[in-house]
Amino acid sequence: MVEQSLISSCRRRPKVEAVQGAGVVVTGAGGGIGAALARRFAAEGARVVVNDLDAAKAKAVGEEIGAIAVPGDASAIVAEARDALGGTVDVYCANAGLGSGGSEAAPERVWELAWDVNVMAHVRAANQLIPGWLERGSGRFVSTVSAAGLLTMVGAAPYSVTKHGAYAFAEWLSLTYRHRGLKVHAICPQGVRTDMLASTGSAGDLVLAPTAIEPEDVADALFAGIEEDRFLILPHPEVADYYRARATDPDRWLTNMNHIQQKWEADGR
Repeated sequence: MVEQSLISSCRRRPKVEAVQGAGVVVTGAGGGIGAALARRFAAEGARVVVNDLDAAKAKAVGEEIGAIAVPGDASAIVAEARDALGGTVDVYCANAGLGSGGSEAAPERVWELAWDVNVMAHVRAANQLIPGWLERGSGRFVSTVSAAGLLTMVGAAPYSVTKHGAYAFAEWLSLTYRHRGLKVHAICPQGVRTDMLASTGSAGDLVLAPTAIEPEDVADALFAGIEEDRFLILPHPEVADYYRARATDPDRWLTNMNHIQQKWEADGR
């Protein structure tokens, strides 16, 4: 009932012309941010494909919003999703991600999976989509990154490093193809009340939970960014100040972050 109310609320807003009737793919859309994005695109009049590794979750969200469920590995569903949308993907939301914790000592398999899901899935999707987008002169790539991709996250080296990679790839796509009609958006929230936040444990409780927002807030921020044609989407506006501080005085910023690290360690990690 709450979800339906949210969809109805979206429908009462003026539609975002750029996505009306568009063929949209959202990966990792069985819950959390992905589900919120899928609901919002559907409410705005887009034709949506819902992807998730969990087929039952993808189907449930698809049935709820009148979308098509295409479950499976986000790295390998572009062709099937394109067919489901009648041959054209207009917007691709690379949202599926892994919140891998650990240090440099994390098993190599953890690093490999984080790299594969958080970076290479974006690269593979772009490789399949961009030739067609360039040919017609339009297309929109939305990358769910994280504030960790601009800053970092204590206790989560694989996540932080690969989210930096995801941000770098989105940035590269934008600077390389914007004059040829491609739109790119990098969404960089801090804490969002999802299962991924719950899985971050004490580090998430310390750093992310106090200012956590709802997934629907992330969708709102994206659509505001689409209307304003902005690359960087900051659902937590204060991240801009942190990013500026990191760039202008990295040693001070690192010292402040180390204080957070020490507090986390003192609290028992």
